[in-house]
Amino acid sequence: MALIVKNDCIQIEKLKLGPFNTNSYIVTCRLTGDSVLVDAPAEADKILKHLKATNPIYILITHNHMDHISALSKLKSKLRIPIAIHPLDARSLSSPPEVLLGDGDNLSFGKINLKVLHTPGHTMGSLCFLTGGYLISGDTIFPGGPGQTRSPAGFRQIIESINSKIFVLPEDTQVYPGHGNSTILKNEKEAFGIFSSRPHDPDLCGDVLWLSS
Repeated sequence: MALIVKNDCIQIEKLKLGPFNTNSYIVTCRLTGDSVLVDAPAEADKILKHLKATNPIYILITHNHMDHISALSKLKSKLRIPIAIHPLDARSLSSPPEVLLGDGDNLSFGKINLKVLHTPGHTMGSLCFLTGGYLISGDTIFPGGPGQTRSPAGFRQIIESINSKIFVLPEDTQVYPGHGNSTILKNEKEAFGIFSSRPHDPDLCGDVLWLSS
């Protein structure tokens, strides 16, 4: 577990879980103790242990790939709290979610408000969650590039999502992705500027890096 944000109002912890080292985040209101869990990759018991000191309100899912939801059934049975996901990614869950999220929706817990950003490309229902200067980005954007895409159309879609939903945020926004380390939005905008200034194969997709693709 890594404590990545802590101030008078909010605490964000990162757990790196499962065979794909997927990041799960616990966002806690420090004024009330209410919390949300973002993604349920694996090792449910470890997640439950770290949630113990809080009052969990929601389980939020950034997208429906198995490395982000493998612990979901066990966590749901133990916590008995609503699962929230975009409808386009909801069908693969073992049971219907209680909350369907759309672009621009707001979720409140304690004194914290999370804004929902729909960022399709990695999956059709990919979501990011924004509060203040902190963005939990799932597999939409990472340090050095976008999330993996399976087709040129998917790549164009994820770039549109990043440009229209993420790069419009303040440059000092801290970005916490679904795998690996965090980044600062300013760094990604600068690297993308270099990427977009160069010609690219129209069939570009897959694992793309801003500076070497």
